[in-house]
Amino acid sequence: MASKPTTKILTTPAEGTKIGPIYEYNDEQKAKMKELKEYAESIMLPESDSYHPWERRWLDKPDTIPRYMRAAKWNLADGKKRIKGTLEWRRQFKPELIPPDEIKIEDESGKILIDGFDKDGRPIIYMRPGRQNTETSPRQLRHLVWCLERAKDLMPPGQESLVIIVDYKSTTLRTNPSISVASKVLTILQQHYVETLGRAIVVRLPMLLNFFYKGISPFLDPVTRDKMRFNPDLLELVPASQLEAEFGGEHNFVFNHEDYWKQIIETCGIAPDGTRVDEKLGPSTASNAEIEQPSHEKSATATEYASRESEDSVTPAHERAATTGQLSDAISGLSLQPQPQTASA
Repeated sequence: MASKPTTKILTTPAEGTKIGPIYEYNDEQKAKMKELKEYAESIMLPESDSYHPWERRWLDKPDTIPRYMRAAKWNLADGKKRIKGTLEWRRQFKPELIPPDEIKIEDESGKILIDGFDKDGRPIIYMRPGRQNTETSPRQLRHLVWCLERAKDLMPPGQESLVIIVDYKSTTLRTNPSISVASKVLTILQQHYVETLGRAIVVRLPMLLNFFYKGISPFLDPVTRDKMRFNPDLLELVPASQLEAEFGGEHNFVFNHEDYWKQIIETCGIAPDGTRVDEKLGPSTASNAEIEQPSHEKSATATEYASRESEDSVTPAHERAATTGQLSDAISGLSLQPQPQTASA
């Protein structure tokens, strides 16, 4: 039974959620991760560079190095190629330094929003192409990346992936992203957010748009394709209390942009210039960036994690990203699962 209507998003998993999957590594894998970390540090920006602290921050996150080695299937040479490509991309894009006001207009329709967690404690990004409110532009891509970063901010300890639910209700050929746009998004997601997509779910897909998925199919790596599900029973994947009522859950969420925007900014601790209110790492470059490093072996439950959310307020976390017309791109590509041939996927 759905709860009373609310504009409050869910920023912690359901109580008792078992975070997963949790990865364990053997000595050989740990040695390779250590070598990859040393390689990445050897090609870092100099400390005199204003972006150096953010690059350091990304590399030192506990999941960064493991994700890149898993994506490379433990081939060290491939892992080096992938992480080098991502470091170069992040220096240009600076995903963690995107000022909220820069992409706020893209957020006004609720075409991409973060709300709730699945049964494994993975944050859920809802994408609704039918709510497209802007013309195709680089800002849409920056909005997508901003949302991905925010979803990563909301991940509970031990969690490394997220879920995307793409709802095609009211989507038309005009509001659906083009195949060329989708391919660009897929490139970023599969190469620079490797091993981040836990599951991509497509619901209410009109027959008219089936051709779209056939069109982007060549751009999907096998791992990403395997993570896609069409019209599944969402209650088998998401606790009823965490699933929006529109999809059969009990969370009767009503989108109000100002309320949502305030919650996501405060919960993730985002400053007006795109930096973090609780971190002073260096000057903002009005762009973006972020990521992580190696370590794992601990299982977390959402019980203690849930302590950071109170009844009427939201607490700080960090970053997320998603786009507008790129909604379907994100769904198909948000997998961050790597493609063996390019620098990082």
